[in-house]
Amino acid sequence: MKTRQAKSPEPRVDREAVAGRIREIRGFKLTQGEFARRLGVSQAMLSKYERGQNTPTIDILLKLKIFSGRSIDWIVTGEEGRAPAQLR
Repeated sequence: MKTRQAKSPEPRVDREAVAGRIREIRGFKLTQGEFARRLGVSQAMLSKYERGQNTPTIDILLKLKIFSGRSIDWIVTGEEGRAPAQLR
């Protein structure tokens, strides 16, 4: 008879934390409009990212990585250099 293993909880992205890191990447020298143009999105979409209303696409995450020099891991989780968890 097989025993059931408890499922690990699904990882969740903290949109508000991601929003704060995007805002941190933009800094104070660029307006939302200027930064949005660099990312190739509208100012309205960048505003939604910065308020945690939308989650950035992988393309936007890559652009944020290139712009900031930070890892996508950091942008999404706030942590750098963690070993990947084993998926079961």
